[in-house]
Amino acid sequence: MKQFWVECRPWNKEVATTAIESGADAILVDKAEDVKRLGRITTIAPDGDIQPGKDIGECTITDKASENKAAEAGKHKPVIVTTSDWTVIPLENLVAQSDKIVARVKDAKEAALALNVLEKGTYGILLATDKPAVVKEVAAMVKAGTGKVGLVPFTVTKIHPVGMGDRVCVDTCSILSDGDGMLMGNTSSAMLLVHAETLENPYVAPRPFRVNAGAVHAYILLPDGKTAYLSDLAIGGSVLVSGADGKAHSAIIGRTKIERRPLLLVEAASGKDKVSLILQNAETIRLVGEDGKAISVVQLKTGDKILGTVLEGGRHFGMAVKETIREK
Repeated sequence: MKQFWVECRPWNKEVATTAIESGADAILVDKAEDVKRLGRITTIAPDGDIQPGKDIGECTITDKASENKAAEAGKHKPVIVTTSDWTVIPLENLVAQSDKIVARVKDAKEAALALNVLEKGTYGILLATDKPAVVKEVAAMVKAGTGKVGLVPFTVTKIHPVGMGDRVCVDTCSILSDGDGMLMGNTSSAMLLVHAETLENPYVAPRPFRVNAGAVHAYILLPDGKTAYLSDLAIGGSVLVSGADGKAHSAIIGRTKIERRPLLLVEAASGKDKVSLILQNAETIRLVGEDGKAISVVQLKTGDKILGTVLEGGRHFGMAVKETIREK
């Protein structure tokens, strides 16, 4: 998830208030107490939650030497990179070498450039403006999405009941749309897109904030590319929500519900890649077809095409690792 920081040096109450209301991740100020009077948010200040010089660095790019200095520092901690002329910033070089580069920008155009350079973009941006409207504009762009998931069609090869077990409903603090869902799998190498409960049906009212995700052991894909067990999700955390087109955004977890229910195993393949997921055996549980439409697991049959994603298998505490790990 990209970091969205706002600079309030010199102090600007209107900008700080707008930053908090727009969901900024942190505010850079001279005195943290100015921000703390307005709301709860991470402060970057000598007396703040994050302290310049200690927790983060700042570097002005003027030549190749300063570029190298910023790139090296960005391997160890976040570094705010500043320049007076964006046309001479070797931003691609910095992003290629470091994962913690924060670009100081002045508007949405510069923010978009920084967040998309070399496709992966900078670690985040620091918006320096005295205009609250610009804060709102950039916040809407940054918070609108977390990139794109590479969805591919899988062909269903097997589907059958497996008995009783514990499944997890993930309730978010967002109203999800038709086509939205979360990515889950029995292994971390491939996952299926499970549709949100947005659709009308004769049995229960829609719950457009919810995804009936799968059994407690399953992996779920998170906004930072890591995975977590469904049983480990906690209130206040974030999950990745993907549309049928692969456009993704994050959603805050408001609640999880673990209940004992009849379960169903779905297995599918895409070329040499295989995926499986255990879901609740109920009409209201839906996957997403190749056409982007939801399909109930009780109507699913072998040969159907459903959407999922292929990932790098082998995880240690949710992070991809290079070691011999076999998941079956």
